[in-house]
Amino acid sequence: MATQEPHFRSHAIEDYAKAIYVLETRGREPVSTTALAERLDVTPGSVSAMVKRLAENELVTHTPYRGVRLTPAGRRTALEVIRHHRLLELFLAEVLEMPWDRVHQEAEVLEHVLSAELEEIIAAKLGHPTRDPHGDPIPTPDFEIEELETLGLDDLQPGERGVFVRVSDSDPAMLRYLGARGVTPGASFEVLERQPFGGPLFVRFGSEVHPLGGDLARAMRVEVTAS
Repeated sequence: MATQEPHFRSHAIEDYAKAIYVLETRGREPVSTTALAERLDVTPGSVSAMVKRLAENELVTHTPYRGVRLTPAGRRTALEVIRHHRLLELFLAEVLEMPWDRVHQEAEVLEHVLSAELEEIIAAKLGHPTRDPHGDPIPTPDFEIEELETLGLDDLQPGERGVFVRVSDSDPAMLRYLGARGVTPGASFEVLERQPFGGPLFVRFGSEVHPLGGDLARAMRVEVTAS
């Protein structure tokens, strides 16, 4: 069960913990201050000041010139706010029928003020889901999370088949493009053709073939089932 937030948990601390967690899942090295600054769109000086504050609150360990890692307390902080965010996204999409390209920005605001009681009500209303509208895993009430190994769609070759499992929620234009074509997580696909020199992939979803390339193909995470 979620607990009440400690008094020192500002919105900024939660945002940093969440960003560090996401960046940690992408590699095994400590998260650099440069990567944090780019993700959060802040100055390196701001990152340095906040990293010091996070370390003082025992939410990260910091190795100078290498980067930061979340402590167990920091990981719990990150997963708590991620649970709030992804439950809110699903609630907004399923219950309030908000388009999936709009729920991210709303959840970014509401994730910081969601009480433990309301979190439990929303989770029960949704049937204790395990995935948000974009296919991202929702941490459990005990802050466990199942991060499955996936590939980028752009890594695949013609003839490979699989299931589209998740996509970044940070680019509304991408989500609108996919949504308008009925391409959502859970959809099966087959790669038909790959254009040379960085050109698009032609991918069949159901009876429709779509050209998908560049940033969009990299953002779409898939599981390969057969070739």
